[in-house]
Amino acid sequence: MSWFKRLKEGVTTATKSKKDVPEGLWFQCKKCKETSTSKTLRENFYKCTKCDYHTLIGSLEYFEILFDEQQYNRLFDDLASVDFLQFTDLKPYHRRIEETMAKTGLNDAMAVAEGKVYGHQLVVAAMDFRFVGGSMGAVVGEKISLAIDRALETRSALLIISKSGGARMMESAFSLMQMAKTSAKLTLLAKQGLPYFSLMTDPTTGGVTASYAMLGDINLAEPEALIGFAGPRVIRETIKRDLPEGFQTSEFLLESGFLDLVVNRKDLKETLGDLLAMFFPRLPLKL
Repeated sequence: MSWFKRLKEGVTTATKSKKDVPEGLWFQCKKCKETSTSKTLRENFYKCTKCDYHTLIGSLEYFEILFDEQQYNRLFDDLASVDFLQFTDLKPYHRRIEETMAKTGLNDAMAVAEGKVYGHQLVVAAMDFRFVGGSMGAVVGEKISLAIDRALETRSALLIISKSGGARMMESAFSLMQMAKTSAKLTLLAKQGLPYFSLMTDPTTGGVTASYAMLGDINLAEPEALIGFAGPRVIRETIKRDLPEGFQTSEFLLESGFLDLVVNRKDLKETLGDLLAMFFPRLPLKL
């Protein structure tokens, strides 16, 4: 009861004010709750050092991981969504877009860059979940189309990194049209004998899964990624049956034949280097 005696006798002790921890300095794993510094997380390819959980990262982080010496050129950054329907749900669509742009520094949910991976030219279109849940709208479809044109022009391979909640409802049928648009455009790469690699990350769902995400010459995924068209709850309620354990994870899809490879993020660049060397044998295979 020493604290009571001190309080009764009016004894006080000067204490130092609590210092605020800078935002973004620490990271806590969503899976195992392990805490580490953001620097350690970044050095470990944005994966938990304890359980290897792959954290959600944006397009810029993928560009830094993939391209040689982190050197790349950004393409088509000027494209931005337009509220042509004057759509309003909880807030006007144009305000949602403006606020998301200001918060993320992105113009839309897709970013495109080109550079070299172990000396091989590669065009990468990467989705960013921070922008309206990585939803697919007209700009996403157009950027994929332009990325395909760039790959054709430079005789390069194409990689699309998917991370999406599906089509963007605020653009109505215009967002759904991107499924057909991107799928048809990818056939141009096939006709020219240029490879298309699809990397599915957590989550890859909805119209993205139903179109370009599953159309790769090689379909890859990160470990434990959620991949599917509809969510497990919707499927369970529709078929009135319990789902298999691990349903819609990348490991389950690999076993079921929907994926070719499940690749740890630390091995992603090397894996792509090997695949590029197989499709473009003019450079030696990366061992």
